[in-house]
Amino acid sequence: MKKMIKTILIILGILLLVVVGYVLYVFLSFHRIEDNQVLAVEESAEQDAVSQEQALTVLSYNIGFGAYSDDYTFFMDGGKESRAFSEEAVYENIGGAMETVTGYNPDLVLLQEVDINGTRSYHVDEREIVVPALESIASYQYVFAQNYDSPYLMYPITRPHGANQAGIMTFSKYQITDALRRSLPIETGFSKVLDLDRCYSKSRIPVQDGKELVVYNMHLSAYTANAETADTQMSMVVQDMQEEYDAGNYCIAGGDFNRDLLGNSPEIFHTATLDDNWAKPVNLELFTDDITLAAPFDETAPVASCRNPDKPYEPGDFVVTVDGFIHSANVEVDDCKVIDTGYQYSDHNPVICTVRLH
Repeated sequence: MKKMIKTILIILGILLLVVVGYVLYVFLSFHRIEDNQVLAVEESAEQDAVSQEQALTVLSYNIGFGAYSDDYTFFMDGGKESRAFSEEAVYENIGGAMETVTGYNPDLVLLQEVDINGTRSYHVDEREIVVPALESIASYQYVFAQNYDSPYLMYPITRPHGANQAGIMTFSKYQITDALRRSLPIETGFSKVLDLDRCYSKSRIPVQDGKELVVYNMHLSAYTANAETADTQMSMVVQDMQEEYDAGNYCIAGGDFNRDLLGNSPEIFHTATLDDNWAKPVNLELFTDDITLAAPFDETAPVASCRNPDKPYEPGDFVVTVDGFIHSANVEVDDCKVIDTGYQYSDHNPVICTVRLH
């Protein structure tokens, strides 16, 4: 009996050492990517400068690292999967998403959740799918900002989410003179391991009147213990835009806010609600008289921008609009809407708007 107890204690001790060692590995390997990082501008643009008279189309799309077909569920949202169904599924979903994007021939494209080396996406460098797709319709310059470089997540145990490197990409038919990666404030507790690093990119495009169009691409935090984290991140973006506007420049930001931009999406779209709704209403007090929100919505054909991947998608499930735009007072936003893909290629629908500088 004593020998059996001793053996059990040894096994438990080894398991404890493994757990402690893994927790230490996760926290010691976690790091933040350099702030104020200058980003490389790739390829060539179709045109040099933006004209004030010209209408520009801006499209933003969280492509969900190529995993989220409409029947995909994700473990962090109450579903089952931790990786894409297969490598082939990654290619199919990214390819389908880009076919949607190219069909609108946008002047500016803002993409989020573009994996470059991830366990969850079978180490497919998704830039190699995205870039040729856009270059097939026009000459774009682009910048890539790495959002995070996560340690290996050993959960779920039977099929770990693994280690993942992902980022955001900005494409422009107009010359990008320079671009910068800005690190967003994040939480300092254990939840930082789940929510990972966060950033936004900032790209400068010349305007014919001698000023600049400053384009922001952002993906704000989702899995936070502190509700104020997203507000702090949003405040940083708004303050940056305010400074650029005060300097005489034009500003447009787009991306995934991970906040309900309409304030009451389930009521608007007449869908189910969540007992623990992660998509809190956006804090409108964060915006200013000069820097305002443009939430995509079409009354004639109301469509939400995001579904909750706790189950395969069916009409009537919980949906919410978390993707949209922010603009300065000298940028007029028209026809801001969600493109209805039926969540076929991502848990997000793309959003698109037309803007004019004035």
